[in-house]
Amino acid sequence: VQLQASGGGSVQAGDSLRLSCAAGRAFSFYSIGWFRQAPGKEREFVAAISWSGSSTYVADSVKGRFTISRDSANYTVYLQMNTLKPEDTAVYSCAAAQDPTGDTWFGNFGSWGRGTQVTVSS
Repeated sequence: VQLQASGGGSVQAGDSLRLSCAAGRAFSFYSIGWFRQAPGKEREFVAAISWSGSSTYVADSVKGRFTISRDSANYTVYLQMNTLKPEDTAVYSCAAAQDPTGDTWFGNFGSWGRGTQVTVSS
């Protein structure tokens, strides 16, 4: 599965952004995860959603501010980011993991798409 992340930009603290992860072809039975990496830091697992959308994960560091969802008809997964903080500044990327049951968000994520830069200024 080929993935492409988009929707990043430069915003002020407190603003919102919605990132999109589009699949180049149907991504049936794949869970999708969002990751981010800030300069000089390790990659952080931010959120994930199962193929059916019934199972999701959001990291504690963004819980209550970020929401993950998917539009299977359009082969797209969204990461809604509200109340952004400067520490959210990073390159955000999405990746896919096989999800045979359709209800599992976790897996061996691969098929990385090109990331999108999010910059939050104070």
